[in-house]
Amino acid sequence: MSALAAIPSPTQAVWQLGPLPIRAYALCIIAGIVAAIWITERRWVARGGAPGDVLDIAVWAVPFGIVGGRLYHVVTSPRPYFGEDGDPLRAFAIWEGGLGIWGAIALGGVGAWIACRRRGIPLPAFGDAVAPGLLVAQAIGRLGNWFNNELYGRATDLPWALTVYRWDGTRAVVGPDGEPVVLGTFHPTFLYELLWDLAAAALVVWADRRFRLGHGRAFALYVASYCAGRLWIELLRTDPAETFAGVRLNVFTTVVVGLLAVAYLVWQRGRPREVLTRGRQTPDGPAAAAAVAGGAGETGETEPPGDDDRGRHAGG
Repeated sequence: MSALAAIPSPTQAVWQLGPLPIRAYALCIIAGIVAAIWITERRWVARGGAPGDVLDIAVWAVPFGIVGGRLYHVVTSPRPYFGEDGDPLRAFAIWEGGLGIWGAIALGGVGAWIACRRRGIPLPAFGDAVAPGLLVAQAIGRLGNWFNNELYGRATDLPWALTVYRWDGTRAVVGPDGEPVVLGTFHPTFLYELLWDLAAAALVVWADRRFRLGHGRAFALYVASYCAGRLWIELLRTDPAETFAGVRLNVFTTVVVGLLAVAYLVWQRGRPREVLTRGRQTPDGPAAAAAVAGGAGETGETEPPGDDDRGRHAGG
């Protein structure tokens, strides 16, 4: 298949603005974080949370998540850092790319838990609000992999194959003819995951509206739906990664985490969505809901029970 007939890849991922390097990967990560905060803020306020809670929690969750994502990436792909000819100091070079989603969610969750505890906010309720925004952030972040010519799959000549160039870390290597050196055409696994993430975000929003998910069930659905896609996408990838019994470690992680998410959904089935007033949870039940709804005229931030209020949910 001709490279000209395939999806093109960027030939540059870093631009110099005077002494300041502008990195596409970092811009995509920042854009994803901003999108997630915006979506979550709308959903959180619609569910009864106080405006500003999300940004305050993000101050804790985002740094924790970045550190966790990098730790997971280094542990599951250690050869560039600790293998033969590896450079341990590159483990700190987050701007070069390499953030593992499971580490980001795990340690980011710790940061969110600390912030929620400080503000008296139930973490499961916040998790339900943030779930679709995380998927959108992940989708935007995958564009950074496209700029870096990384995380592609096996070679293919399908019509949507991705042209990948030989890469020197910041730009494509140029051959004697002055043209970028083409490695071949491959499965665009970054694009598969991007589209899957957006579809999963739509699923979570729909299910949240339809079934009024609460107590962490929307977050569990996010994890389960993401794992379902990540499993088959991971099996297409060819980038170096640690394996166990010949299978990529990420595959094992995806299966275990996905099954735990499904188990949580089953365990929590049938529970009514918690009623929040200024982000704080009140006891479940019609009496508690009626009491909170009766005070809605004062706070303007409660979520009455029932299905008639779906129209005012900005994000589900």
